[in-house]
Formats: sequence, C-alpha cells, structure tokens
Amino acid sequence: MKTPSVCGFALLSATLSFAQEADTTQTRKNIEAVIIETYIKKDSEFTNKMPLRAIENSQVYSSVDKTALENQLVFTVDDAYRNVAGLQKMWNATNRSGDGGAYVNLRGFISNNSLRDGLVAPVSGTIDAVNIEKIEVLKGPSAALYGSNMTSYGGVINRVTKKPLEEFGGSISISGGSYNFYRAQADVNTPVTKDRRLLFRLNTAYSGEGNFQDTDAKSTYFALAPSLLWKVNDKVQVNFEYEMFDNKTSAEQNLFFLASPSLLGYRDMHDIEKAGLQYKNSYIGSDLQNTGRSRNLFGQVTYAVNKYIKSTTAINNAYSYSDGFNPYFYVSTQSYGADPDDTTPGLHRGDQSTGNSTQRIFQVQQNFNFDFRIGALRNRLVVGGDYMRTKNDQLFYSGVIDFVPFTGSADLRTFNADYVTAYYNSLRENGTFEASTWPLINKRNTYSFYASDVLNLTDALNVMASIRYEKNDFKGGKQGASETPAYEQSAWSPKFGVVYELVKDRVSVFGNFQNSFKSNGYYVSDNTGNTALSDPELANQWEGGFKANLLDGRINATVNYYDIHVKNTLQTIGYTTGNIAIQDQAGKLTSRGVELEVNAYLVKGFSVIAGLSYNDSKFTETTDATVLNRRPNTASSPWLANFYASYQFVDGKAKGLGFGLGGNYASANRIFNTSAAVFELPAYFVMNANAFYDFKKFRIGIKADNLTNEHYWIGYTTANPQKLIHVAGSITYKF
Repeated sequence: MKTPSVCGFALLSATLSFAQEADTTQTRKNIEAVIIETYIKKDSEFTNKMPLRAIENSQVYSSVDKTALENQLVFTVDDAYRNVAGLQKMWNATNRSGDGGAYVNLRGFISNNSLRDGLVAPVSGTIDAVNIEKIEVLKGPSAALYGSNMTSYGGVINRVTKKPLEEFGGSISISGGSYNFYRAQADVNTPVTKDRRLLFRLNTAYSGEGNFQDTDAKSTYFALAPSLLWKVNDKVQVNFEYEMFDNKTSAEQNLFFLASPSLLGYRDMHDIEKAGLQYKNSYIGSDLQNTGRSRNLFGQVTYAVNKYIKSTTAINNAYSYSDGFNPYFYVSTQSYGADPDDTTPGLHRGDQSTGNSTQRIFQVQQNFNFDFRIGALRNRLVVGGDYMRTKNDQLFYSGVIDFVPFTGSADLRTFNADYVTAYYNSLRENGTFEASTWPLINKRNTYSFYASDVLNLTDALNVMASIRYEKNDFKGGKQGASETPAYEQSAWSPKFGVVYELVKDRVSVFGNFQNSFKSNGYYVSDNTGNTALSDPELANQWEGGFKANLLDGRINATVNYYDIHVKNTLQTIGYTTGNIAIQDQAGKLTSRGVELEVNAYLVKGFSVIAGLSYNDSKFTETTDATVLNRRPNTASSPWLANFYASYQFVDGKAKGLGFGLGGNYASANRIFNTSAAVFELPAYFVMNANAFYDFKKFRIGIKADNLTNEHYWIGYTTANPQKLIHVAGSITYKF
C-alpha cells in the first residue's frame, strides 16, 4: 500500500456515504448492548474451573472480547495484548518448535500463551485470532488449578475459542495494508441436523506480509479451526475442535548482547541508533525463513448428572514443528570489547536454525463440579485429575558467521540463505558441524490431582480453599552434548481466597494467597554445556484489593496490590557460543506492585478500556553480588499504561459509524542492570487509531497503528525493533 493516507481517507469517506436512517428503537438497543458487552469484564468459567461472577472472584483477571478486537481491526492474539493492564510484550514469535511463540511479561515474570479453553495448547508461532471468542489473562501464580508446567508466577493466558451456534450465518473478510499486507478470512456456522443437535463451525484465515524493514520479505500465515458440537441429549454434550496453524516466516532483526553496551559508552538503544544502527533498514537478506506448524486437537464430553453435579472429560493433543533459519545479531565491536583500541560498533551476524524439530503434548483431564448446600451454606466444588505427557525431539545448530560495522560500504543484504547455508556446509566439510549442534530430546509425564471449594458463608461473604498435588516424572534424554538423567520432583500447591461484597453485586473487597512451583530440571551451568539439576522453584503471593461493577454493568473496575516471593529461581549469567543461556540458582527475589483496570461504557456509544500498573522486582538473595537488590533484567518496564477509547453512533443517520483511539506507554526497561553496567530499552508511547462502519450486511474498517512512527524496542536481555506506522483496511460481508 504505497499511499496509505489517501486510501484511508477514501475508505473513511466510503463509510460515510453508506450512513443510513435510524431503524427502530429496538435496533438501537441491540447495537448498544453489543457495545456494552464488548467492554465490560466477562464472568469466567475458567479462572477457578467453575462459574464465578467477576465481582465474587478472589483472583484478578483481565479479558478482551472478540468485538473489541474486531473494532480495533486486530488480527492476532499478540496484538490483542495491548488491551491488557500490566502486560508487556517482550518477544515476537519466531516459529520455533516448543518455544517459538510470543513472550510477554506479567508482574515481573515472563509468560506466554499456553492455554486454550483451560487446557494446554501452545502455538509455536504467531497466533491468529480468527477463532477467538475472548482472551483471558489470569494474574498471579496459578499452579493450584493449572499446574506448574505451562503457567508463570506472573499469570497465565487462556484463549477461549468460538463455539458452534444453532443458527446458520457467518462472514467473509478481505484486508490489505502497509508492508504488502494482505488477508482473507471466513467464519461459517451451520446446523448439520434439522433438530439442531449437531452443529458445525469453521474459522479460517490466510495472511501474508513483508515487514517494516523490508516490504519484500515474505511471511505467510494460514489458520484453519473447525469445531463440531453434538448435543446428544439434555444431559450429554460432546465438543470437538481442531486448530491448524501453518506459518512460513522471514526472520526479524533480533539483537543480542554479550556484554552491556554501556561499557562502550552507550546508555540506551537511542545511543546505539545514533552510533549507526539502522532502524528502518534490514540486516537480513532473502530467503532466511523458518517453516512452523502447530496442530491442536481437542475433545470434550460434558455430562450433567443432575442440576447439582456435572462431569467434564477432556482430551487434548498438541503438536508443533519447525525447520529453518533463525538469524540473530550481537551488538558489539569486532573484538567483542576485548581490545580497548577497538571502539567501532557493529553487528556479529549469526544464526540458530532448527532442523525438523518437534514437540508433542498429550493431556487427559477429568473434572467433577458440584453445586450444593450444607444447611444454608452454598458450596461450589471442583475435584479433578490431570495427566500430561510432553515429548521433545528438537535439534538446534548455530554459529556466529561474520562482523559488519554500523557504518561503511558493506552490503548488508548478502547475509542471506545462500550465505548462511554455505557457512554450515563449510562446517560439514571441516568435520566441525556436530560441534555446532544442540539437541534437546526428552520425555516427561506429569500427574496432578486437585480440589477447590468456594463456600458462601453469607450472601455477601465467600471463602475459597484449593489444593493441588503434582508429580513431574522426567524420563531423561539429551540436552546439548550432555545426557540428562531421569528425575522425579513433586509439590503441593495451595490457594486461598476471600471476597466480601460491601455493596451486593456492586462493590467487593477481596484477598488471596496463591502458590506456584516449577520443576526446572537440568540447566546449563557453564560455557562447555555441562548441566546440573535444579531444586524446584517456589512462589507465594499475597494480594488484596477492590472490585466494582457499577451502573448496571457499565463500569467495571479493579484496583489491587500484590506481593510475590520466589526462591530457588534460575538466573541467566551468560550465553554459550551457541547462544544457549548459562544459568545458576540465584536464590530469592520479590515482586510487588499495584494495578488499576477500568472497563467502562460511560455514556451512550462511548466506551473505554484503560489500565495502569507499577511493578517493583528485585533480587533479595543471590550468588551474584552485582545484582543484589536490583531489578532482574527480564522483569520488563516498571510502569505500564494502556487505554482505548471509542465512540459509536447508535442512532441517527450515522448509526453504526465508530471511531477509536488508543495507546500504550512503557517506562524504560533495563536489560542490563548490575552495579557495574546499566543499559536500557528506552521508554515509549505508541498510539493507534481506527474507524469503522457496521451495517446490516457489510462492515468496513480502517486502522493506523503506531501513528507517530515511534522508534521503540522490546525484549528481555535483547533489543527487538518494532513496526513503524502501519495502515490497514478491511471489508466484511455478513450472511
């Protein structure tokens, strides 16, 4: 799209020309109801594996509805994160099997998108939002109900998928925009049988794009998500879902550091840019691509024994595959800073490829939900068990290939697929290729049993008590050059909560204790690749705050304070020559903070999503004295803020026309933070805007992300430049 501003003006003008007379009062109310449903926080069946209203839930969580994503013209789950208070994106998806999805930070801890409808279903690549009903972000350690393997101490992300409906209908959309972006998607729903007991829905999308540094870079994304719902009778319901994501992506410009650039006199990435780093131009040549595939197959049988007891049996199979290049760059001097006379900055260009790598996860889960009374006291109880098998069969091979200074006559685009392939071929010819490989081959079985009860002591007061026992049975394998022996680790994880409704259904005060743990297993302990068995990490959180649900659900707000203590955590202290993290067990750290979130439909047609958070993380005990009482370099920005305000006409000649403006702020992120060296990713404020016109059979939308063309970086211990201004438009036909 060579002239996005002109196209955007033409598209917006077209929407105005379609403005029609107001329909009935009922139509206006329907539109208004949709807007309200978009922005208020939804009650959740997943946060505690039982139905709980947000006002009576002792855990803090955020949710983003599909209609908000549609209004903002958001196509991926990764971009939807902009609407979540206290969440900062840290790493774009790389497509790498097992761990190639996008990473985020919550409450000072790294997390990613690993749950789908409450079960483990990671996607090792960019996750298309075509089949998303809503996104839930559960805050704090959540092992008591979701286990240790796929949760973070800061929280866990759960994507709730679209389910088949009883009426025939759907939509077809085409989109296009800057950087050669194009997209087609469809959502088709139909009853299969006349009695509407067998229902089918298909969501699919195909996208392609370049990137802001190279519009000719070719990345394609294909998503296919069919689902089948069979209402066997009034008591039994069977649901099948399948997710297929096929991505072939060109590499992005990921910058690493062996030492802090502050040792060379640079304070932050803006200084590196002034020294000659090219933000807008690519250092990556043609065909350095990675092929990634994710497959998630889900089956669930729900049996309502009676109005008090429900059984849910679920089986989930997740598979990811990757093969191809993954270039990266070290920012340094040619001597890696070893020569004090060598002060010319540049990039050491390298690659870490994956070769036919796979990860397989199989999960079976059984839950029994009870809703009963003991005298006048209502109990909502879930009792369940979970078995999960994880199998990794991955191969990485890597090397640092050459050095180019920031300034000079070097042709940066020569770093392409032919160039990198020739490097690996030379290693094979010299008999040194095997030394550049790093296999990850292992198996693990996880067995869990849990129970959680919410007891209503009065109509206004409820208390929760939860417990989980989990055993991780690691079967052994290979990690790099080292054989990793088998081990077993187990732990108990409790959770407690209390909620008192100061004003029934309107205002509540809450508190919780949440626990989590993690079996990190063996970690790389030195530059030669030797491994050591870690002790289990343990995390405890205390939290308290207020929740409000005011004006008949038009204003939903949460303010809270949390205090998390972690011990036996692993700390990255360097990297091997193959770019594998070298770690030790740093001891203890704390993460404290406050969060404010507001979702509101303030006046007719006007809605707001807003959040503000502050996090204070620091090492309190560590073997590395240079980081004692300092913020971890993976803890993200201390201050985060997000907002999105929109107005949609709900009556009159312009009914259906809407506008939105939003933004995200992040304070400086210290990716080096020791007593000897401090280096930052600068603070940033990114603004986005959109407009749309929604009428009976058609919808037209346009958006502009990063309106001010901000130069900004994300990363943890890394610096990854983000997209400059991006304009896109979309036309949808509804049937």
